[in-house]
Amino acid sequence: MPPQACGGACHSFDTGHTIKSIAPGGRTRVEVGFFFWPYDTALIRSMAEAADAFGYDMVGIADTPGNAMDPWVATTLLAAAARRARVAVCVTNLVTRHPAVSAASAASIELLAPGRVVLGIGVGHSGTKNLGMASLPAGQLGEGVTFIRELLRGRAATYRGGTAHLPWVKHPSPVFLAASHPASLRAAGAAADGAFINYGLGADNVRESEGAVAQAAREAGRGPDDVEIWQIAGMDCNEDGDAARRKIGAILAFVAAYVVGGADPARRGVPPEHREPLRELRRRYSTRPSDADAALVAELGLFDYLARRLAVCGTPEECLAQVRAAQEAGVRRLMFSVSLAIDPVRAVRLFGEKVLPALRTRLA
Repeated sequence: MPPQACGGACHSFDTGHTIKSIAPGGRTRVEVGFFFWPYDTALIRSMAEAADAFGYDMVGIADTPGNAMDPWVATTLLAAAARRARVAVCVTNLVTRHPAVSAASAASIELLAPGRVVLGIGVGHSGTKNLGMASLPAGQLGEGVTFIRELLRGRAATYRGGTAHLPWVKHPSPVFLAASHPASLRAAGAAADGAFINYGLGADNVRESEGAVAQAAREAGRGPDDVEIWQIAGMDCNEDGDAARRKIGAILAFVAAYVVGGADPARRGVPPEHREPLRELRRRYSTRPSDADAALVAELGLFDYLARRLAVCGTPEECLAQVRAAQEAGVRRLMFSVSLAIDPVRAVRLFGEKVLPALRTRLA
């Protein structure tokens, strides 16, 4: 059952002492951010305060209609409240809003937080499904991202026969692509300023996903370092590690259904024994996650595998060990989804208080 095991993802430690840094000398500092569903304005203020107080590098708002507030209203409030951290829309899509409207919204928020705004674009998941709309084919992402990037550089651009221009733009906010499939990974490498990759934290997962971005960048005449890569994972940091593991199953179902549970899970690095259960998960999960989704993950025997691949969960000590493992796998930047944690604000604060300092301390 989930409370007893994380399949190697959650390691057991004596939690009765302060975490000590285990970073070897010279390890590159990992950048850490988080994004959340903006349920209300008080939550937005609390998350902005936590991001700045604990030194998170980025804080983002998800576009998930029906589950939370409008993302652009929420991101505006976040940008006004957060004074240091980068502020991201993580992520919106090209279906429910015209890309020129999203570009103008990002440029407007840039006036509130100069040099700190990131516009994330994806095909749509709950952002489209919750409105009864189809996601954008991943092969069309590059066209939309190129259009937005041109607009944010103050140049006129054409998209599907229509031309737009934002001559008032002061600074070009970077445009990131959410990428979890081969086509979107290639689009990120070819056209975007950065990528929010949601594919897994294992060494093979990181190598495969980041390699696809790098190859596409080279083919487009760009350098691999021209694309800023952040790896996404679910996160719940709690003094009660068993409770965190019980709760995180809901986000595992939500994410796994589109990341690895497609028509051919084998092509997404899924071992044979988990392929049919993942197809069943995809048939039964909800884009409005609940405890029923967590129970579904456990019922299908997927918890250990998905937690190991797609999450950081448990006590602060366990979370530290898992992030260290991700670093060893090649992860340089982590963006955590925290909305379905037991207490999202508490998870962010506890991780910031207990884990971030250890991650950022180098031993001589």
